[in-house]
Amino acid sequence: MKKLCFVLLLLSQVVFAQRYKARSVTGLLGAFGAEVELVKQTLKKPKTVLIDGVSFTTGRIGNHKVVVAETGIGKVNAAMTTTLLLDHFRPERVLFTGIAGGTNPDLQPGDIVIAGRTAHHDYSSITDKNTPTRQTRNAITKQFNPVYFPADSALLRLAELVAGGLKLEGIPLASGGVSDRPVKVMTGTVVTGDVFVASPVKVSSLRSDFAADATEMEGAAIAQVCYQIQVPHLIIRSLSDRADAEAHIAYDKFYPTAARNSAKLVIAIVQALP
Repeated sequence: MKKLCFVLLLLSQVVFAQRYKARSVTGLLGAFGAEVELVKQTLKKPKTVLIDGVSFTTGRIGNHKVVVAETGIGKVNAAMTTTLLLDHFRPERVLFTGIAGGTNPDLQPGDIVIAGRTAHHDYSSITDKNTPTRQTRNAITKQFNPVYFPADSALLRLAELVAGGLKLEGIPLASGGVSDRPVKVMTGTVVTGDVFVASPVKVSSLRSDFAADATEMEGAAIAQVCYQIQVPHLIIRSLSDRADAEAHIAYDKFYPTAARNSAKLVIAIVQALP
């Protein structure tokens, strides 16, 4: 009898694993409630579940199953939520939607940077006894990670293709209208640190040290977790400001537009998935 029960239990686990593996789920993350809400509004048959206090909402965008969550601000929150997402939902890929400060002088609020690569700008060795490095280390393998975490090439190509045919929102003008300047979408470098950058001196440093096009507070943490677990990822950022001395003022004014543009591109990417 015990042997029969064991066999039945083993079979049930195999069936469950096969069904779970057969599900193609895309994880969608955002740092702020407003960013995540824009994505959740498009879901069909949404259902919410709490995992260790973090809210995850499952549903569909088009024919694709997705799970959406708000990470909270900063690298630790982002890494924690990403880990919970990967552990409980086993997504095939992870996409992030959000805003950022622009460090590329050719970009303005509302423009989008598709992160071809991400890096931690606030991680480095400062001791004189070792060779300085900006590389994080994989806690499991003990090997150094790359300085720049590369985006998944297939997701990157799809994002670039989708962006070419997407109508995005121009920045609002003081007159009440919207700028007729076309919204720029570029593939570039996004850097991450636990600091809101509002300094032209820091912007110059990020440009010279990392060739950064945008700076934010979550992307590289998500990229590192996905890289170490070998899950495809892509970070999408729309600019709310230029990370300069006026960043706080610009942020308040352009955040809604930037959040909508980023969310619109991420949703379009999911809809275009094979």
